Amino acid sequence: MLKKYPIIKWSLIVFTSLILLLFGFGWWFINLLPSKEDRAQIKHVQTEDLPYLSKNVIANRGKVLVVVTSTDVMGKTDKKTGYELTELSRAYYVFQANGFDVDIASPKGGEPPMVIDKEDMGRYDYAFLNDTRAQHKVKNTIPVKDIDPEMYEAVYFAGGKGAMFDFPNNKNIQQIVRHLYQNDKVIGAVCHGPSALVNVTLDNGNHLLKNKKVSGFTNNEELLLIPDAEEIFPFLLQDKLTAQGATFNEGAMYLQQISHDNNLVTGQNPWSTWLLAETMISELGYTPKQRELTGEENAMKILMAYDSYGSEKAKSLMKQLGEKQNKPIARQLLAAHSMISAMQGNLGRFFNLLGLASYAKSIDNNA
Repeated sequence: MLKKYPIIKWSLIVFTSLILLLFGFGWWFINLLPSKEDRAQIKHVQTEDLPYLSKNVIANRGKVLVVVTSTDVMGKTDKKTGYELTELSRAYYVFQANGFDVDIASPKGGEPPMVIDKEDMGRYDYAFLNDTRAQHKVKNTIPVKDIDPEMYEAVYFAGGKGAMFDFPNNKNIQQIVRHLYQNDKVIGAVCHGPSALVNVTLDNGNHLLKNKKVSGFTNNEELLLIPDAEEIFPFLLQDKLTAQGATFNEGAMYLQQISHDNNLVTGQNPWSTWLLAETMISELGYTPKQRELTGEENAMKILMAYDSYGSEKAKSLMKQLGEKQNKPIARQLLAAHSMISAMQGNLGRFFNLLGLASYAKSIDNNA
């Protein structure tokens, strides 16, 4: 029959070849990611396993307030949401390691909804889940109405899409921000966390954000993953920050970017959390405690080198970090950014970043 219908024959050959090609690519791509054994191992990390937290402990310098969302569903949809664990855990440990006790609050109090992106989880994030004291705090958050801002040197608003619904119009949050800002204390917010700032008016009648340089989750980042975001959220964060008089400082998609405007420190996305929290420590008047950069941060350096200078410069940096300095490189972040490039139709970047992820694996295998 196939001899009588050569078109069917060749169609079957092409179709079968494509299936085999996709299967082979999928197998190769999955093998670029950390193994199940590697991921399982870090799930048991304790705070005492992390020298940054367990050694050279700094004496108490005061208290920092962290605020997370209480919202568990995005608007009128059935899409689950909450606070982003990595945006809480990493900032929490920066504050703690630098001598600050941390209280955790939320609009409703009690146990807030949590979002875990397994591909982004690292040692500090799992340590937070295994930290009895931290878990007691996050499962028994203080209602923001019960917060006395006089007790704190700084406030930090973790992100998570739920923040877009219960941060902007919360009068208690506005009072906390206004009081601390006007008393020269430090205000920090990351990703969707800056939604806490969009309706804050100072005692002089000016909007807090007027003429301030800020960062937050961008329109491009939001709409790439949620095309109907404008219908789901009360506003797009970038648009709202700009409308309230801020100068929006936009960095590359899903890469580290912060803005530091006196005692206001804001970050673009979850990957900005480490730098943002350490910048808050600097603004509080202290040199941040030395910390070994995570594999994710090293991968971001490589991605930024690629975007600025191309593949060869990125590969050279990777070789320096991985082979010469034996620094960890989160190749899953390189692979994730390759997929983002594919979603944007940038096939050149897609293949180049896959090549970098493959090179990172070869460095690991030779270590």
